Amino acid sequence: MQVGAIMQRSAGVVSYVPVRGVIVADRWEFSQIAQDRAVIWRREAFLMCGDWALAEDLVQTALLRLYTRWQRIDPGGVDSYARRVIARLAIDESRRPYRRAELRHELPDTPAASAEHADALDVRAALQQVPPRQRAVLVLRYFSDLTSTEVAKVLRISEGTVRSQTARGLTTLRQLLGEPATGPAKGSTR
Repeated sequence: MQVGAIMQRSAGVVSYVPVRGVIVADRWEFSQIAQDRAVIWRREAFLMCGDWALAEDLVQTALLRLYTRWQRIDPGGVDSYARRVIARLAIDESRRPYRRAELRHELPDTPAASAEHADALDVRAALQQVPPRQRAVLVLRYFSDLTSTEVAKVLRISEGTVRSQTARGLTTLRQLLGEPATGPAKGSTR
């Protein structure tokens, strides 16, 4: 099939009708991936930025960038590319001056919750106080369950930086949650 064309069949004759942009089959494939993965990417974005509205914006921007580069992206690397874009956008957003003015120390009206829910809120609130790059590393490492190597590729940093950012982020998170700082177990390679 030609790029930018739809194949039509009428009376056994195949003809191509021009269409702007990508192949219709690619549009369908992109739509399926966007529908399947957007919810997961939105959760990851929320953990990185702490705001559902901003998380949706980050995912929409990532989907737009993904769509414009769809022809050049390896189908197996779609998740990695999307995570990289979301992480970078979240870090960039945290650096914007207008974002600093809107930080809230307390959540507005929250419903009464169970102890488990309260613990999750405490962790999320503490996670928002961790520096953006460390937060991105922690989310990709522990929420998305990526290896150090995969996180390094997504963020385009060295594995050593991933390990140091993970250690610093966990130490900060533990301090914020009031847990004693514990070092790695003897013989641990993580």
